[in-house]
Amino acid sequence: MSAPDRLGSYTYVEETKEELPWADLVTLDLAKFSTPEGRKELASFLIKALREKGFFYVKNFNISQEAVNRQFALGRQFYELPLEEKLKYVPEGLDQGQFNGYVPAGRRVYNPETGLRDRVEIYNMPKFNGDFKHNHPKIIQDNLPEIEAFARSLHSEVLDPLHTLLAIALELPEDYFTNIHKYDVKSEDHLRYMKYSKYTPEENASIGNLWVRGHTDLGSFTLLFRQPVAALQIRDPITQEWWWVKPQDATLTVNACDMLSFLTAGYVKSTIHRVVAPPKDQQHVDRLGLLYFSR
Repeated sequence: MSAPDRLGSYTYVEETKEELPWADLVTLDLAKFSTPEGRKELASFLIKALREKGFFYVKNFNISQEAVNRQFALGRQFYELPLEEKLKYVPEGLDQGQFNGYVPAGRRVYNPETGLRDRVEIYNMPKFNGDFKHNHPKIIQDNLPEIEAFARSLHSEVLDPLHTLLAIALELPEDYFTNIHKYDVKSEDHLRYMKYSKYTPEENASIGNLWVRGHTDLGSFTLLFRQPVAALQIRDPITQEWWWVKPQDATLTVNACDMLSFLTAGYVKSTIHRVVAPPKDQQHVDRLGLLYFSR
């Protein structure tokens, strides 16, 4: 007997109305991937994006908005659980680098004078290939088949095409990167539900409006599903200026990571990015993120 569907609908908050310095990013239309000519065109756009900005958008990736909405609804319901329930799923070796499961907020002190700590909560889901065993809360456990199908679709519909396009751009065999990023091969890929709880304007001011310092990501690509609370900024590799990343309808935001930069001897940029306090008209809401890290 199937589990009852308790996810319900998911309503996104309104986008900011403030005029911000938005990054000018390339959008890859994967609807063109089905033809050799389309793949050649996309490969040229991709390598330009990876060389210049390290961030880009993807659209028409064959995953329904309803499927995405359900994952956001699942993340919302998980974070509505009592803290004592969520703490049951903290990995035993969290301080030694284990990250699958629940990572509670408050592990970093943002302001030593006031004791203000981070308000970032994370729930990481490893690959569904049997390599990482982990218990899950009921809301996750009841929806594991759907989560697995969603995670696998990110590989088949997004990552495999991107890895193919990258190989074409670098004049490598088309399956070069897909062969080392197969879903059923052991790796530290993970799906992440991530919540940034809001601060007061005074608290934001006390930490310089900075929620997560500038950093790069491990792995090959990070996929970030659209959520309308503006907070992500990228640093231009040339000018060192910070630019806001605009939430675009029906797109994924993608960034190249350290491993791709390593594999290409720095030819591909692993761009520094950070998370800052949202614009004033969005500072009253929490920020829920849905991400996938390909490693």
